[in-house]
Amino acid sequence: METAPNQTQRIIDANLNRIGEGLRFLEDVGRLILNDKALSQQLKNMRHELVRMERAFNQELIQARDAAGDVGVDLEVPGEDKQRALPEGVIANSRRVQESLRVMEELAKLPGSALDSEKFKQARFALYTIEKELLSKLLRRDKIGGLSGLYVIIDTQALKGRRHVEVAHQAIRGGARIIQLHDKLLSKRDLVSIAQELKNLCAEQNVLFIINDCLDLVLAVGADGLHLGQDDLPAEVARKLLPIDKILGVSVTTLDQAASAQAEGADYVSVGPLYPSPSREKAKLVSLEVLRRIKEEISLPLVAVGGINEDNAAEVWAAGADAVAVLSAVLGADDVAEACRKIARRFEVSK
Repeated sequence: METAPNQTQRIIDANLNRIGEGLRFLEDVGRLILNDKALSQQLKNMRHELVRMERAFNQELIQARDAAGDVGVDLEVPGEDKQRALPEGVIANSRRVQESLRVMEELAKLPGSALDSEKFKQARFALYTIEKELLSKLLRRDKIGGLSGLYVIIDTQALKGRRHVEVAHQAIRGGARIIQLHDKLLSKRDLVSIAQELKNLCAEQNVLFIINDCLDLVLAVGADGLHLGQDDLPAEVARKLLPIDKILGVSVTTLDQAASAQAEGADYVSVGPLYPSPSREKAKLVSLEVLRRIKEEISLPLVAVGGINEDNAAEVWAAGADAVAVLSAVLGADDVAEACRKIARRFEVSK
């Protein structure tokens, strides 16, 4: 039995409404939650392109509408939560739009239809990618928001025999908000157990745990993120290999490097070394003016690094740093917790 024109128009009307409503939700998440101009514009363009119809056809759709007599109004969805977090909302609305696009694609194939089947198909596939990007950025948002204050690098060589987890615990007691494992000495076999201990400690203390250079270790222990240098795995490659909820940091010394890191998917950049440091004796220093310029041009959080201590933490913040990464200044102290506390206090008071 053929479907009556009026019934077909009701299906079209209902699905266009779902598409417009779902895309508007996703657009607002991109615009007002993530402050992502590119994603917001892409979703806005898609919404206008898909729901825009000729005036006469719009009138036909509205004429065919029967919201009061729609038997689906009171239907309940089994297992549907009355409350859900924002990421679940993004998934639900993306699926809603994708399903409606598929319906429209099929309706467009009916004899005599003036709709463009290919347009709805292309939009459906584009939305698969947009959904992943939106969800990825949303899941990393809270971690990125935690990139402030004191960032302590736990370097195996600088520990001089002390246990990683004990020193990390002292640093956290002193105010560290981010812990990074940095190692150039031990085997991966030995590092796995160390990284797992640090991950567990940081999770208990609500502190971010980052691993330097080793993508495989991040995956093995479920660390919060990966940090890369300019000679490590390219950020663009790492972004594709990392789970979508893991953050990615990149060390930079110039504005061009910072811009490239942002374009390739980094969530923050580490700028330095800013001052002479025992851990980077031969490195060329980066000026505070470069830090300021990067802050002006790049939207990512900035972590200042290199020779930072209680005496210069305030001027580093004044130049635009969101966080200060320290190594020798705290790992070389007799009381790690107190050394962290002094730098954190100076940085936080300045902020």
